[in-house]
Amino acid sequence: VNQRKLDHEVKTLQLQAAQFAKQTGQWISMVENFNQTLKEIGDVENWARSIEMDMRTIAIALDYVYKGQLQPSTS
Repeated sequence: VNQRKLDHEVKTLQLQAAQFAKQTGQWISMVENFNQTLKEIGDVENWARSIEMDMRTIAIALDYVYKGQLQPSTS
């Protein structure tokens, strides 16, 4: 009788361990996906900063040209 109880407990434990392993795999997958998403957000943020810096450079250059055209020529 004790042997049957032990066998039953072993099978139950094996099933629970398998379920836990499956759930752990799902958690790992979710964390990896989350990490990848964070990296992509960082990439977009860096891209946006780069574009912003380029646009500021262009705006400064255009402002410089515009102000240069407003000054009367001394020739």
